[in-house]
Amino acid sequence: MTGQPMVKAEGVHKSYGAAHILRGIDLEVRSGEVFCLVGPSGSGKSTFLRCINHLERIDGGRLSVDGQLVGYRQKGDKLYELKDSEVAAQRRDIGMVFQRFNLFPHMTALANVMEAPLQVKGESKAVARERAERLLDRVGLGDKMGNYPSQLSGGQQQRVAIARALAMEPKLMLFDEPTSALDPELVGDVLDVMRDLAESGMTMIVVTHEMGFAREVGDSLVFMDGGVVVESGHPREVLGNPQHDRTKAFLSKVL
Repeated sequence: MTGQPMVKAEGVHKSYGAAHILRGIDLEVRSGEVFCLVGPSGSGKSTFLRCINHLERIDGGRLSVDGQLVGYRQKGDKLYELKDSEVAAQRRDIGMVFQRFNLFPHMTALANVMEAPLQVKGESKAVARERAERLLDRVGLGDKMGNYPSQLSGGQQQRVAIARALAMEPKLMLFDEPTSALDPELVGDVLDVMRDLAESGMTMIVVTHEMGFAREVGDSLVFMDGGVVVESGHPREVLGNPQHDRTKAFLSKVL
């Protein structure tokens, strides 16, 4: 885990009208790290995640992935927004998994996973199919490749969504509360897939309420509240011995 950080945020601000959602976020995520973001609803966690792949534009500061500014290019001391096509090219390297699975309902699991490499990368069907089959096997759905989303449980759909994100061979994976929409008994299968990914060395930023996962799998943990980083450190340290009153109050409710 040496060299430049995979993600670097410097004084990142984001507002929607009068609502100041991110108030100067500074953090670094190293390559190969599992970085967990926790905090109450409305604290800015999901907004920050969306800024990393420029689904949201930042209003101040700088955000870079693998040494490249996200969504902007610098000329002199000014930042200029990239064209849509350039932003799309940056996004190829960043996989994102949302609360809602957003699968194409008219496509099988296999076709869902093949779609982006075919359309965005222009891969051959044979190459895209071979990878999609391998990834669906990896997430434990080798026997469901021909099923449509309506024939799959929520947990299975979420695992297809993870396979779909991995099909683009990203260098960074973003997870926005990937288990929060699932029935409790389906959560474990999704977390197992994420554990496997972490063990394979994938750089992951995970917004989560699953404190057990954060404690076991995370390398770093940030507690956010009110658009700022309140406390950060190793997950076991922060969860086991929080220093800040706001962290203590939040953890007393969720642990």
